[in-house]
Order: sequence, then C-alpha cells, then structure tokens
Amino acid sequence: MKVQHKTKTIIGAIAGDVIGSVYEWRNTKSIDFPLFTKPSFISKGSRFTDDTVLTMAVADCILNNKPFNLNLAAFGRKYPDAGFGKFFKEWMYGTELQPYGSFGNGSAMRISPVGFAFGTLEETLRVAKEAASATHNSEEGIRGAQSVASAIFLARNGQNKADIKQYIETTFGYNLDFTLDEIRPTYSFEVRCDGSVPQAIRAFLEGLDYETTIRLAISIGGDTDTIACMAGGVAAAFYQSIPNAITEGVLERLPQEFIDLLEAFEEKFIRK
Repeated sequence: MKVQHKTKTIIGAIAGDVIGSVYEWRNTKSIDFPLFTKPSFISKGSRFTDDTVLTMAVADCILNNKPFNLNLAAFGRKYPDAGFGKFFKEWMYGTELQPYGSFGNGSAMRISPVGFAFGTLEETLRVAKEAASATHNSEEGIRGAQSVASAIFLARNGQNKADIKQYIETTFGYNLDFTLDEIRPTYSFEVRCDGSVPQAIRAFLEGLDYETTIRLAISIGGDTDTIACMAGGVAAAFYQSIPNAITEGVLERLPQEFIDLLEAFEEKFIRK
C-alpha cells in the first residue's frame, strides 16, 4: 500500500536526501539539474543514503518507544552501505554505543521526525537533544539538531519565515543574514553543523515552494544530500505540499520497511 502524501511530514527530508545524493561528490552550482537520475557507469543514480536510514531509525524510536542509541545502530547495521561516516560506522559496530562528541551534521540530518511529532516547542527541543546526544553529544551537535527540529515545529504550526529566522538566530546564535548567491561560488564540503545547518535553513528561507527549496539547497554544493535533507524537512512542514512526481520518485527508491514506517508516522502525526 502506498503512502498517501499530500504531504506534511518526513518524506520532505527523505526526498531531499535522495535528490541530493547524486550531487554530493559531483556538485552542481546551478538550480537547473535533473531531480532523479538512473544508475550509470559514473554514478549510482538517485538513491537513499545514511540520512534516510537514520531518519527512519528516529521515526521508529518515536513511534515504538525505542532507545535512540540502540535503534540508530540497528538500522545502520542493516544498511551498512548507505554512506555512513567513519566515526559513526565505528560506533554502530561497537559494543558500548556511548556518544562520541561529534559536532557533525549527522545529528541534524536525522532529526525531522522530532520536529513533526510533538505538541510543544519545549518537548521538541528536549527530544531533539536526546536524539542528537545518542552520538553527537557536543554543544554544536545538539545545537544543529535542535535548530532543524524547532524550525520544523514552528513551520508546521504556522509561523512565518521572518519569525522562524528570528527564533533560530536568537535562540541558537546562527547567522542567517547572508544569501545563497553570496556563498555559492566558494562554498564547499562542510560536515560541521555550524557550516551546513545555517545554509540549509537559508535555502528554506529563500525558497518559493518545496521544489525550489531543494534546488537551492543543492545548488550551493558541498554535502548536498544532507543540506537538502535538512532544508526539505523544514520546507515540507511550511508548504505542506510536495509535487507528486517527487514523492513518487522517492517512494520507488525506498525499501518496503521504510514505506511502512512512513505510513505509520503519517497516520499518527499528520496534522489534518
């Protein structure tokens, strides 16, 4: 059974990951690119990566009250070739599963389910910190995750872009007073939260709809799948609409396990 997305939740983050996957190591500095590509001798084609795997793990934790550390590791081990970073891969195969102080954007790329699931901003921030701290228990790792989760919460609850921008700047100290045009020529691969979360939020602020947000996020280059994943989660919450061609292109690239989780998450948390 297919998910009936109109759409309001985490498919927005996942679509950003899938669309951005092709351009992570072959950056484009343009908004004019194919949304989906097929595998070829130079590319694996559009596919889900570790961003989607761990987003699904967090959604499963929220739906089924599972510990974040155990479930993140379990999902990672099930999809070991999804493109995990060196330190996370070492962690997920370890026996202790203790946080390792990362300040990378892995905490923020997986956080969108938290932004959609809870009824108050306070609870959203608390659970975002918990989900991040399973691995990324540094101040920066937590800040990045809370920024994305709170932006999603505010967006789905009707706040305008100016108010979301002000909240992120005031609460987390990120500077959002730049344009993508200004940074595009020199921006390069950056996995720190403070080097990618503001850029993702800026893509949302400049976007006109879901698709243009994704195109803008990818157009700056760098860690494109993660930047588009973060921007896509916020954009889905704000616009509450994703073109059918995008959702269909994503769903056909996901395993049934993920589709079932998406369906369960939509059923429980979608706001009519």
